[in-house]
Order: sequence, then structure tokens, then C-alpha cells
Amino acid sequence: MAGFHPPTGPTDEELTRRAQAGEAGALGLLLARHQAPMRAVALSLLGYGPDAEDAVQEAALTALRRIGDVRDGAAVGTWLRAVVRNSCRMRLRARRETPGLDGLDHPHLRDDDPWQPEQVVERHAMRDWIWGAVEELPEQLRLVLMLRHFSGISSYQEIAAACEVPVGTVRSRLSQARAKMSQALTATATQAHDDASVRVEQSRHEAVATLEAWETGGLPREICELWPAESEMIGMLGRPGERVHPVPVMRRYLEDGVRQHLRHVVAGRDIAIWEMDVTHDGARHVCPPAVAWLMFRSEGRVRRLRVVFPRPPR
Repeated sequence: MAGFHPPTGPTDEELTRRAQAGEAGALGLLLARHQAPMRAVALSLLGYGPDAEDAVQEAALTALRRIGDVRDGAAVGTWLRAVVRNSCRMRLRARRETPGLDGLDHPHLRDDDPWQPEQVVERHAMRDWIWGAVEELPEQLRLVLMLRHFSGISSYQEIAAACEVPVGTVRSRLSQARAKMSQALTATATQAHDDASVRVEQSRHEAVATLEAWETGGLPREICELWPAESEMIGMLGRPGERVHPVPVMRRYLEDGVRQHLRHVVAGRDIAIWEMDVTHDGARHVCPPAVAWLMFRSEGRVRRLRVVFPRPPR
């Protein structure tokens, strides 16, 4: 037939099968191939504006986590558009039910939730590719994305409090992060990446060793190197205009009877998040039931530590 050009390259079915087997580049090609119709769905439901772009980026992240759900690879385009449509409907529902930004909050993600993002990424064959793209983001964008999608500090209000910025700034940074994430995923699909699970386990070991060392009063060499003299406590436990080292602050809380118990770890190359449960039997004062350490590292050492107190899980 005149004017007919058969499709070139692998079919959607083949790309879906390869993506489900863990081939990062195949999923990148699928997202690039269907980006225009995905955006068209978002524009038809939300109109032109940042909400439509955010919905497309959120759908791309959902596809990363749930590509294994696709049963008919030939219909993956229909599935991707349905994911976008669902994201748009959630945004429209939030607009109707709750004015402002409150309706955009995610419920707290339990560690035993089978779709908890960090758990899915840990099990997924493409986790290293995803984290490779996360590491391409600037620090401010990387932090809000890690908090929103991989930690229990997931609401706009909690992230704003943790980062000490307005809620509007959180939303703006998340929008930028999702857009850059999509670009980075495509750009880094065929590159070699560090093993993300190894990094998380190393950070978990550091957390356990740090807590044990501070309780016993002796800091092993590896923990001393993690908390060098130039480490600085920032945020509500720091003192404006005065540099405060984390070790004496944490020891003071231990002496007061407060104990922290590691619950969850999120770790990138330069940012790590340790989420703790807090007990205070016999303590001199009552502390919140949970605490999170946001650590900013350089050459493997903590240069800044911000301690935040998230709301209890809902």
C-alpha cells in the first residue's frame, strides 16, 4: 500500500518482555515511544500546565515499578495511557475533595506493604538503573524525591518541615525532579550502575554500628571516620551561628534515657536517610515516637546531619 511504512525496531511486545526481564534500555525505549500519547491523555484531562506534566512523570515512575503487571506486551501503550489516566483522575479527585495541597499527600507507606516503593525497587532487576537516574539530580531535588517516594516522610507538609522550606517549594522541586528523572532514565539506561542494594546494606550497617557505638561510649575506627571533626548538626538540634558536632548531642540524649531503634534505611551516594523508632523508658523528658536522620555526605563522610521528627504513621 502506497505510503505505508512498516514499524522498524523491536515491537512493543518484545520491548515489554525485555523490560520485565530487567533490561533497562528496553523500558526507556517504551517510555520514549509512548511519551506523546501519554502526554495527550494528560492534557485532555488536566489541560495545559504543570499538573499535566507531573501526571506524565508520575506515570513513568509507576511504570518503572509495575512493568511486571503487564500481561499483553502488545497492548503496553494502552496500559501506559491507563496509568496516566489514573494519575490524572487522582489529581482531579484531590482538587474536588481537599482544597490546596493537602489532597496530594500520600498515605504513609508501611514496611509490610507489598507495593511500598523502596521494597519494590529493592526487588526489581532495574533498581540500579533507577538509582543511577536519581543520583543525576541536584542535591535539593534528590532529597525531596527520596523523601517523597522512598521514605515514610512522604507528605508535602512533612517534607517541607524536614527541609525547612515552604510547601510550595516542595511541590516545585518535586515537579522539577520528576521531569529531570524522566530525562535521566532515558539518558542513563545503557550505562553501568552501582549496586543500589549493596549501598543500602552498607548504610544499614553504619547505622547499627553508630547506635551501638554511641550507647557503649566507644567509637570504632570506621565510625569515627564516618563522623569526622568537621561533621555539623543543622536544623532544630543545631544552634544558629554555632557549629555543633552530632556526637555530643546524641550522647546527651542517650544519657537522658532516650533510645533510638533503626527501622528503615534509604541510601544514595551522597544522601542517606535513617528512620528510627524512639523509646524513652525512664527518660528525663518525653520525645516524639519517631525520628529521621538526613545525612549529607562527601567522600563517604557525613558533613551535615539534620534530625527531623516526622508525624507518627497514619
